[in-house]
Amino acid sequence: MNRKKHRPETKTASSSRLRELLAVLRRRDIIHGITPVKLREILEDMGPTYIKLGQVMSMRSDILPQSYCDELVKLQTTVRPAPFEEARQTIEEEYGCPLEKVFSAVDEQPLGSASIAQVYRAELRETGEKVVIKVQRPRIYELMARDVKLMHRAIRILKLVDRTDGVVDFDAVIDEMWAVAQQEMDFLLEAAHCEEFARNNREIRYVCCPKINRALTTSRILVMEQISGTPIDRQETLEKQGYDMEEIGKKLAESFCKQVLDDAFFHADPHPGNLWIRDGRIVFLDLGMMGRLSHRDQTLFRGALKSVVENDVHELKSILLTLGTAKGKVNHTQLYTDIDDMLAKYGDAELSSINLGQFIQELMELAKRHSISMPANISMLARGTVTLEGVLSKCCPNVSLLQIAKAHLAGDVLEQLDLKHTFAKVSKRMYHSASKGVEIPAHLSDLLKMSVKGQTKVNLEIVGSEEPLRKIDRMVNKLITCIIAAALLMGSSIICTTGMQPLVLGIPLLGLAGFLTAMFLCIKLIVSAVWKRKK
Repeated sequence: MNRKKHRPETKTASSSRLRELLAVLRRRDIIHGITPVKLREILEDMGPTYIKLGQVMSMRSDILPQSYCDELVKLQTTVRPAPFEEARQTIEEEYGCPLEKVFSAVDEQPLGSASIAQVYRAELRETGEKVVIKVQRPRIYELMARDVKLMHRAIRILKLVDRTDGVVDFDAVIDEMWAVAQQEMDFLLEAAHCEEFARNNREIRYVCCPKINRALTTSRILVMEQISGTPIDRQETLEKQGYDMEEIGKKLAESFCKQVLDDAFFHADPHPGNLWIRDGRIVFLDLGMMGRLSHRDQTLFRGALKSVVENDVHELKSILLTLGTAKGKVNHTQLYTDIDDMLAKYGDAELSSINLGQFIQELMELAKRHSISMPANISMLARGTVTLEGVLSKCCPNVSLLQIAKAHLAGDVLEQLDLKHTFAKVSKRMYHSASKGVEIPAHLSDLLKMSVKGQTKVNLEIVGSEEPLRKIDRMVNKLITCIIAAALLMGSSIICTTGMQPLVLGIPLLGLAGFLTAMFLCIKLIVSAVWKRKK
């Protein structure tokens, strides 16, 4: 995103910011360990950049334990508000005139406060229309850009002492956070998100989003219609208004399935504060954080859902390896077994009782154990699914997201069923198979000739052999160490009988050095053996 209004970073500013961050760590007593709550409080104290990092990390259960992710979710809604005068300054800078010339009234108490912006109720002077204005915090871009540079420097230092298995690429996580933050800082992009969402759902009567006032929207100010509805988690109020909560839940689940499976453009943070009911319609709010799937990832995700429904272990394993990136050698046998065990756990359960969000998170945890790193958009989808299922379980527990997704997929299959197209596709495959079948006798003849001449080679890979080989290697190293220690003891003893000069404590210096080295090696072997037994 191009930014014209920012001053270059100075070394003094970076040093001052670094001292400020270190002061936060000292105040929060970081050296005595960290808990989920302490981590959230530290990120809040460090400011907008770290709050945004926490929000992104809350959607990465493949990196952080689930307890930390659940605590960091609170950063989505509980950010300390800034003074209204800062918002006034931004508005007047963007419009080039006093606030009162554009708005006849602005409620100085923010409706919501986030890491990048705050939201206020207002009234337009020209039309009297009640609107909501989203105002970016002053100099937020410069502050976050400076913090991101400091984070990358810290990562480079940490890499010198890194003992992890390399599955977590923290530079990539920071880049992901910065990319998300840059998108959210451009309110013209959020306005485009609202318009795209409205286009995708123009034929769906029960779904909508706020209308954008394009004339007053800039890259730092977003003006939209004011939604006077009821949050979806206020069940008693909605029931008094005559709404059926189960119907709302089914429509919400169907809408989310459509967003993911059909549009590949979905709301990534569907918590109750972003889901309101107005005039019989579900209103999706705060479309700054939207997830987008590529056609490939969308197809793979649809295939993964079908695999879960059909209990197809082989297909789910293949999709998992295609979706993710293996950071090391994958033990395919163990991966297949783990997926089979996970599906077996859900195999006897009714489809309506399976929590899809929990299942996806378990699948991502499984991928993490096998050193398979999942892309950010899939992690965002997993977090969005978990959030939505939390809403459904609270408001309408009888609604199953997985069951509705299955029905949605079944409907797609029927809609896409084209006998003429299917026949042409099958015929083409049969032609290719027949063409390859003609070549089989020639290949067999070549194989027999090579075998007769002794030119046949077989590439054999024994799956799971790496660990036994590592154990043998360690055992041989210990045996060599024992031989060296024994040789040093014998050699040093012989040297002691020669009276070689110089002497230390009546022992030749060379012999003493041999004894000490042999003693060190023996102690090392004993400690290693005791530690292994305890472990």
